[in-house]
Amino acid sequence: MKEEYKALFEKLAVNQLQLNNRYVVAPMTRISAENNGIANETMKAYYERYAKGGFGTIITEGVYPDEEYSQGYHNQPGLANVNQMKSWKPIVEGVHKHGAAFIAQLMHAGSQSQGNIHANDTIAPSAVPPQGDMVPLYGGEGPYPTPIEMTHANMEQVKQGFVTAAINAREAGFDGVEIHGANGYLLDEFLTDYMNLREDQYGGATGNRVRFLTEIIIEVRKAVGREFIVGIRISQGKVSDGEHRWALGESDAKTIFSSLDSTPLDYIHVTDADGTKPSFGEGSKSIAAAAKQYSRLPIMANGQLQDPAIANSLLQEDQADLISLATSALQNPDLPNRVKQDAEVVPFDFKSIMLPKAYIKEHELKMEIM
Repeated sequence: MKEEYKALFEKLAVNQLQLNNRYVVAPMTRISAENNGIANETMKAYYERYAKGGFGTIITEGVYPDEEYSQGYHNQPGLANVNQMKSWKPIVEGVHKHGAAFIAQLMHAGSQSQGNIHANDTIAPSAVPPQGDMVPLYGGEGPYPTPIEMTHANMEQVKQGFVTAAINAREAGFDGVEIHGANGYLLDEFLTDYMNLREDQYGGATGNRVRFLTEIIIEVRKAVGREFIVGIRISQGKVSDGEHRWALGESDAKTIFSSLDSTPLDYIHVTDADGTKPSFGEGSKSIAAAAKQYSRLPIMANGQLQDPAIANSLLQEDQADLISLATSALQNPDLPNRVKQDAEVVPFDFKSIMLPKAYIKEHELKMEIM
């Protein structure tokens, strides 16, 4: 291993857990579970290979937390009931066997849902549909429908869903949960000015729009206890609107990250198209650097950070504490081991990655499942 990459392989304590290195597998939608949300052997092989490949931490794909409106895609895994929880146990054991930490990302799809066996409608802070069209890769087609505006009763049900799923994650053996507050899903819709037109205490100013996220964090923490990891993922861009930026730029970042800092979180996971570039206009900070400045929490950075020299510099410059990788991890499930051995990190190639079986079958792609 090159001396200049040393920071990538330093241990880090998050809450009571000692992480083996700074490399994290980012959550990536897979749609390879059973139709009823049960995790399976395909998923076990998928996650275990990252642990074998040297990643210190692995975050699951977005897992739906309730049997109401939360599911986003057909064949998405859940943690909403006991059977789903039990199906994760052998996967967790497989990851832990190779020394990696395993975190379940809990995701309520909100109005970005494009497949739910439990409901035909979608819900959101306001009756505003997402921009753009659904994602064909994950079985969607055409524009998103207009969602139902959430009542306070809906909001309480959503909170309870996150709490139940977090308890199930702990019971399944996960080391923690990551609350999905990014990429245009429900909690990010509360943060988004044009999707949140509410006139109650959850709408209007940015400090009000972050309120629902902080309440969920507090309730989850109460339910799982102090030693179980609780993190959150935050972004500006969305699946349905990749160019979206917070209206007040860095001022919004200060409000959001300082509000999150006041909760019992253990880390913040931020993502951008390029994790090193200015996120709020020319000459501004990256979103990771802003999160680092406006909170006192460990920061996980994501966005084209596959080059170990770039990733290492973010750590050394104190812009981040952990580096999460998505497509580069798909292409190189042993990327940390490659960096240690000074081996090549292979550029991402869509046709060679481990795509979900459902997609391969639908599109009749002739390729081997890794």
